[in-house]
Amino acid sequence: MNTRRDFLQKVAASALILPLPSWALSAPKYDGPVLRVALMGLGGYATRVADAMRDCKKAKLVGAISGTPDKLTNWQSKYGIPEKNCYNYQTFSNIRNNPDIDAVYITTPNSLHHSQVLQAAAAGKHVLCEKPMALNAKEGAEMVAACKKAGVKLLVGYRMHFEPKTLEVIRMRNSGEFGKILFFQGLCGFRIGDPTQWRLNRELAGGGSLMDIGIYAINGTRYMVGEEPVWVTAQETKTDKVKFKEGVDETIQFQFGFPSGAVASCLSTYSMNNLDRFFLNGEKGFAEMQPSTGYGPIKGRTNKGELTQPHATHQMVQMEEMADIILNGKQPIVPVDGEEGLKDLKIIDAIYLAVKTGKKVPLNL
Repeated sequence: MNTRRDFLQKVAASALILPLPSWALSAPKYDGPVLRVALMGLGGYATRVADAMRDCKKAKLVGAISGTPDKLTNWQSKYGIPEKNCYNYQTFSNIRNNPDIDAVYITTPNSLHHSQVLQAAAAGKHVLCEKPMALNAKEGAEMVAACKKAGVKLLVGYRMHFEPKTLEVIRMRNSGEFGKILFFQGLCGFRIGDPTQWRLNRELAGGGSLMDIGIYAINGTRYMVGEEPVWVTAQETKTDKVKFKEGVDETIQFQFGFPSGAVASCLSTYSMNNLDRFFLNGEKGFAEMQPSTGYGPIKGRTNKGELTQPHATHQMVQMEEMADIILNGKQPIVPVDGEEGLKDLKIIDAIYLAVKTGKKVPLNL
């Protein structure tokens, strides 16, 4: 298993033949505005997004940005992208002069997000950025400020914020069906493969498992509990110092406390499989999801029975919903904006500080 995406693909299964979500039940012909998107960083995940966008009505793939000429050529052919809408990293700033592109979706390594978001904003394009949004909260705040100054939207690739079973658990919690929330557990990890990949390079990744798979537990804690944590403690375990060099975490356990008194216990790892599990416990009931963040179908149950909401390709739903946010001002149930991404970065900073100091670190989100 080489990457997080390999891990997520392994838990994916064939889409269930179930009723389509409400947004897909509209008339076959969509005549509204369409978000025209260029993908930046044409790796495995960008390919997954591009394939999913074939089924989008409100978003269309029209451009590509890559440092590899062969990839640009292949994408022009595979996805019907005009040559004039293709750029390399040196010519990327010229996108400002291209009226055919509305937004740039950045799927490059973590350390590149900051500069590329600033470039896209300066070019007057809306920005979608993969998570984590940046290497730290300082970078994240600069990205949020730059997009606000440029008058463009900054959205983060939190696809789970649109996933039907996840949203059903959130609905049940909000309606009080679980009662007072007491505890959350988030387990996220896999055994990482190729030791030369960028995810194990501190300069490109900004860390290790926490900056990759751990972001799901961090963000998931917040949307499952429905509160912002006020403190965090954390402990790191490293069994392989050759593969996981200085600054590249192998396994981190971290704990949160919330204003209500609820607590959470999470795990982020690059050395264990069979995880991807969320568990939410309240005074009146519970929700359990496994897989909880994979490409789907997500599986879960509550004290009231199995979750049976329909599955649709996450990236397709995400792009449809994000197009609605940008074009029509739609307000999602769970935010996906830059401020949401910045909160997770503040937590990441605090987790690393807690590991370093061994102390409980206060959070003010």
